[in-house]
Amino acid sequence: MSDRRDEGTAAGVTGAANGWGNGTGDSAGDARLAHRVPELGALQLLLAVARLGSLGRAAAELGISQPAASNRIRAMERQLGVGLVERSPRGSRLTDVGVLVTDWARRVVEAAEAFDAGAQALRDRRDSRLRVAASMTVAEYLMPGWLIALRRERPDTAVSLLSGNSAAVVERLLADEADLGFVEGLTAPRGLRGAVVARDRLVVVVGPDHPWARRRAPLAPAELAATGLILREEGSGTREVLDAALAEHGGLAAPLLELTSTTALKAAVASGAGPAVLSELAVAEELAAHRLIQIPVEGVDLRRALRAVWRSGQRPTGPGRDLLSLTRRAQ
Repeated sequence: MSDRRDEGTAAGVTGAANGWGNGTGDSAGDARLAHRVPELGALQLLLAVARLGSLGRAAAELGISQPAASNRIRAMERQLGVGLVERSPRGSRLTDVGVLVTDWARRVVEAAEAFDAGAQALRDRRDSRLRVAASMTVAEYLMPGWLIALRRERPDTAVSLLSGNSAAVVERLLADEADLGFVEGLTAPRGLRGAVVARDRLVVVVGPDHPWARRRAPLAPAELAATGLILREEGSGTREVLDAALAEHGGLAAPLLELTSTTALKAAVASGAGPAVLSELAVAEELAAHRLIQIPVEGVDLRRALRAVWRSGQRPTGPGRDLLSLTRRAQ
């Protein structure tokens, strides 16, 4: 309601408002500010009442019931200790103090809108690019399909893909050179969190002219471990899984060759240079065309999980979150 007390209050607080935002409050007062200042929704309601001259129309504009709007105004009046709105059969109008508070409320809401616009700009900038680091198997045989699907959902996001072995992926993530990584190791590396996005299996392959191509009996783990193989380099997920699988069978023999490229490794095997253990995903086409021959192995588990990984405490957001979601839907 409006009375002389409110008029006097309005005159008194106008002078106090001249120092509003000057940073002169003590730290204890600042700590209690959230309890003394009305919440943003209440200030928006007050502005709507001032503009429309009706509490009912203001409530409808904001999508709340009239009783809820009345309760919100009364709660704000109790919080501030002054009357803000007068009701009459002709509608609602602001008290003198209400007019003053509305001016302050407008400045707060405008500041909040500027804050929101700035935050949206930051999100837009974040969402305009995605840096992905992926192990060779994931980059060559899974990532193309995932990125095509992401492109359909986020056509304005520029994606850069860096491929390397799993150790290199981890280094890039920890150095903040990638937003999301994909690795082939046994577990999520130290300092990273992860989620399984696909399953894979390592298979032993040889060229058509290799003596093993004509054998009928499966390989025993000890025989595989004792045989010189064409291997991926240390640090690759394939090498890590194979090392772990054969550790109890004597460990890997000295390699015939160490190559950093799956394509080069397959070419070496097809030419007859020796056997290799590779991802089933990587050799599916060569096996179907009989350019490589798969040799069965018994007594050793060569299955593995392919993981998406990210820095601990920094779960993927924006396009990274969407890519992670796409990989799970593809499982």
